[in-house]
Amino acid sequence: MSQAIEQLRIRASRLSLRGRLGLSGKLLLLTIPLVMIAEILIYVPAIANFRLNQLNDRLAAANTAALVLDAAPSGMVPDSLARQILNSIGARAVAIKMGQQRRLLASADLPAAIDHDIDMRTMTPWSAIVGSFETMLESGNQAIRIIGPGSRGAQFIEVVTDEEPLRQSMYRFSRNLLLVSLAIAILTAGLVYLALHYLFVRPMRRLTANLVGFHQNPESSARIIVPSQRGDEIGVAERELSDMQRDLVSMLHQKSRLAALGLAVSKINHDLRNLLASSQLLSDQLASVPDPRVQRFAPKLMRSLERAIAFCQSTLSYGRAQEAAPDRRLMAIEPIVNEVRESAGLAPDGSITWINAIERGLTIDADPDQLFRILLNLVRNAAQALESQPRNDADAATRQIRVTGRREGAVAIVEVSDTGPGVPQQARNHLFEAFQGSVRPGGSGLGLAIAAELVRAHGGDIALVEGTIGATFRIAIPDRPVELQTIRNERARA
Repeated sequence: MSQAIEQLRIRASRLSLRGRLGLSGKLLLLTIPLVMIAEILIYVPAIANFRLNQLNDRLAAANTAALVLDAAPSGMVPDSLARQILNSIGARAVAIKMGQQRRLLASADLPAAIDHDIDMRTMTPWSAIVGSFETMLESGNQAIRIIGPGSRGAQFIEVVTDEEPLRQSMYRFSRNLLLVSLAIAILTAGLVYLALHYLFVRPMRRLTANLVGFHQNPESSARIIVPSQRGDEIGVAERELSDMQRDLVSMLHQKSRLAALGLAVSKINHDLRNLLASSQLLSDQLASVPDPRVQRFAPKLMRSLERAIAFCQSTLSYGRAQEAAPDRRLMAIEPIVNEVRESAGLAPDGSITWINAIERGLTIDADPDQLFRILLNLVRNAAQALESQPRNDADAATRQIRVTGRREGAVAIVEVSDTGPGVPQQARNHLFEAFQGSVRPGGSGLGLAIAAELVRAHGGDIALVEGTIGATFRIAIPDRPVELQTIRNERARA
């Protein structure tokens, strides 16, 4: 019930997230103000430049008018003509300075006072920007005096004019620029939005939809995303997501197989233990038979049945829990190897030659039963590899299984090798993984996985030796460290 409530809560949270502003909406809301900020940054110098151009146009017209007025005989210009000239350039007065003399060339309706002086000779970009906004924010018709460089030897020229016409022209320019900026902003925002939508938003939606669908059914191979051919970061993310999903599906299938295997084995285990228990009772009765051959084989049969019962009780430990901790002791390894040969059914006169190359008196610090299982798995794999080859009288002598053992300092080295076809390259990457390292049809790959787990439990290592005929597996099991004080105490008690 709690799990169902939790799933409903997760679905409700997802639905609430879908109702919120998506990535596309956020992208659009982010694009529009950024474009408007860019337009504002363009507008500020544009309006300042427009005002400077208007003022320079007034000075240029004033210089032209000054040439006409100065060319009049004796500097006498009729008032009507002077008024016409001033009206044509939008000025109230024009004056020039020649040397130390300032000369008023023409005037009409001079104001009582000048409100602002604008010297174009010392104008800076910052003062032009500040002046343009001051002009637009003022009200009324102020009189301004524009001072600029003169022509034909004049030091400067002065023009007195009204500020209202300049302000109105700046308003018209701002309105037109605003309309053009809005059109450009809308067009740019739309193009940027579409570009980012197709380049980023749609692939992200595809990734998101695939993740949601894969979460609903992670065991379905059909939910694995098909990566595109993009070479950018999104393409890399798609390919990595596809690989991760494929690995996860494979892992879930393997877990399902392990669960099914555990269920099947648990059913078989119950009946098999009863059968083995009955066989053990019969073997106990055989021990009382006085036949020498029975007396010789009965102990081995009893040990085999005891191991079989122990294996049945711990069969499920591989898929559900770890193997039991090894009960290590220092023992001779050669009896274990001989027992492995007998359990594997390798008779001295069989089709496979058995070679025992264990050093005389070699000891190993290990669990006897677990060491027996390790070697038995490796020997059976070697025997199955040799039996899978077609038999031929000419190569019967070459079908061999060799077990060698030696000591390298505090490490015992055991090698199991055969003259079979070897391990294929495609199986080496997952050689010690359950259901992955099988090299023959019908094999489960559990033998090497169990052997590797038992070796690691002893703090050792198992590896496939390269460059050998057939397959050679090397097992290295180090001795346990011994505290000197413990040895001294045992010697003192002895």
